[in-house]
Amino acid sequence: MGSLSVPEDEPLQVPFGSQRRVRCRRLSWRSHLRSISMDPDAEEVKDFVEKQVTLTESVLEKCDTREKLREKITKLFDHPRYRAPFRRGNKLFYFHNSGLQPQNVLFMQDSLDGEPEVLLDPNGLSKDGTVAMSICAVSEDAKYLAYGLSSSGSDWVTIEVMQVENKTIEPDIVSWVKFSSLCWTHDSKGFFYSRYPAPKESENLDAGTETNANLNHEVYYHFLGTNQSEDILCWRDPDNPKHTFGTCVTDDGKYLLLTIAESCKPVNKVYYCDISALVNGLEGYRGRKDLLPFVKLIDNFDAEYDAIANDDTLFTFRTNKDAPKYKLVRVDLKEPTAWFDVLQEAEKDLRDLKTGSLLHHLPLDIGTVSEICARRKDSTVFIGFTSFLTPGIIYECNLDTAVPEMKIFEKLLFLILIVFVTSKDGTKIPMFIVARKNIPLDGSHPCLLYAYGGFNISITPYFSVSRIVLAKHLGVIFCLANIRGGGEYGEGWHKAGSLANKQNCFDDFISAAEYLASSRYTQPKKLCIEGGSNGGLLIGACINQRPDLFGCALAHVGVMDMLRFHKFTIGHAWTSDFGCSEKEEEFHWLIKYSPLHNVRRPWEQSSDQFSQYPATMLLTADHDDRTMQYVLCTSLEKSPQKNPIVGRIECKAGHGAGRPTQKVIEREDERELRK
Repeated sequence: MGSLSVPEDEPLQVPFGSQRRVRCRRLSWRSHLRSISMDPDAEEVKDFVEKQVTLTESVLEKCDTREKLREKITKLFDHPRYRAPFRRGNKLFYFHNSGLQPQNVLFMQDSLDGEPEVLLDPNGLSKDGTVAMSICAVSEDAKYLAYGLSSSGSDWVTIEVMQVENKTIEPDIVSWVKFSSLCWTHDSKGFFYSRYPAPKESENLDAGTETNANLNHEVYYHFLGTNQSEDILCWRDPDNPKHTFGTCVTDDGKYLLLTIAESCKPVNKVYYCDISALVNGLEGYRGRKDLLPFVKLIDNFDAEYDAIANDDTLFTFRTNKDAPKYKLVRVDLKEPTAWFDVLQEAEKDLRDLKTGSLLHHLPLDIGTVSEICARRKDSTVFIGFTSFLTPGIIYECNLDTAVPEMKIFEKLLFLILIVFVTSKDGTKIPMFIVARKNIPLDGSHPCLLYAYGGFNISITPYFSVSRIVLAKHLGVIFCLANIRGGGEYGEGWHKAGSLANKQNCFDDFISAAEYLASSRYTQPKKLCIEGGSNGGLLIGACINQRPDLFGCALAHVGVMDMLRFHKFTIGHAWTSDFGCSEKEEEFHWLIKYSPLHNVRRPWEQSSDQFSQYPATMLLTADHDDRTMQYVLCTSLEKSPQKNPIVGRIECKAGHGAGRPTQKVIEREDERELRK
């Protein structure tokens, strides 16, 4: 609530559930750690969700433009969408959505001019389109497809296998996979994957609703045609139960790379195993209890290392080691201590790729290179490009020739600006502004401001149907602020918005909003702010700190309880960006901005002191294991809070992944109603 200075005997209302209460006494900073039971299958929780859904729907249904917006957005969503093709064996594979299909469909064809055919259509796996293909991998010879299915947005994945030629489903079933890569050995006998031990309640569990911490990630190898119980345990580390593992087989098929992470911090270890040198191959490990003989190439968490390519024992990595904006380095496995630079750190983040010789020749506007698909042995590269105004273009680039053929999807009469906003401490914050050309700056326009600001993730220009609808038909100005905490300017930019510096994210966002108002792009009562996950936290913190600056707020699946998030599922991995309340110093960072604990209590303030919260919608889902919901009390008699604050709980959905198209459209039209 307002702060930790809670009266000695006053109970705190627990925000999840009905009338449970826990006393919060000022005995010590550890008092918040008391356990609260939250069974998602409990009747009181189900009742709570049902009542929230009913309440929110009663607010939304009063808007007579809702169906008109949904019809317009549905119409604009109905356009073909493609992902860049990739090659395996002598075939091409790509994902395509005809427009309104709930899930993307995997196609294959023998050549670019060949006849495409459906390989796997997830839309036939459920009546409501909530079963999604979350991961997939085609074997090197294109004989098999291994694919992971998740239901209702859950992070839990079940892997199945299909024969590509005749599209028959193999009997192989691999369960309880989570946060996993999927990679075949080049002999097509099986694949590597990562999983957690099955939860104790797994037999009756609706996967995705559990809240227990995910611990003891493990790497396995599955042989085709065998039961999962016979899979080879390749790596585990019981001394470090919070570590997570990813695997990758190199392009030459010789090495298995193991990437080890301890959290979401951009640092990792790298081990390798020469699987080509194993006596009797992987078959020799069937029934054995010893792990694969990994060699520790990088055995400390001092930087991020991403393997780019290898020529036998000579490996190239992209890293931020002594280079916050990244560089390319090489090492020979025969001399593991002799690292040398290949491409020095540039002025701009290497991830922009603006200095690359290939992309230098592409006349691209402001936007994002979303995909680059090719293998070392391929002479053709497929490049995906998107921007605020372009849904997506796939370029085919033949490396044996000069410039690939360019094709423009559509041009709209919009203007894209990049401005630099001065934050509270003087730091210049870049912000994209998208608006119709020649609009008057008189403060009359509604404006949507979006940001993320965390985990070294760069938010670059991308296409959004709903935002085009807003800008084209309603004169809305869309703004994307690249606040600190993200990766837009490298690791230094990330660190400036994490841990003890997290307040910088909120200051940057607030400064961006102040700029839009002072420059007359909009005015506070017409300014809507939006963010998801870590960005949902951003929204929650900002409406607590400056409720007067915004007219509307949308917080998607936000992390709202900064004192206890680390106790549930994969929350412990986020402590690298947020810190952990079990450490006293970090507790004091978190309590200052935790949205749940800083909600203003109107009953403790007079009407002239209380600043109205903007109209707010907190969006989450019944299978989202990352979110806590809080409610500003508006039921008290004569409460000064008059703007609606509602919780939108989506059923059969999770943190955002795998959402079918219709649910995306429903979410989008509700977003527009808030404007």
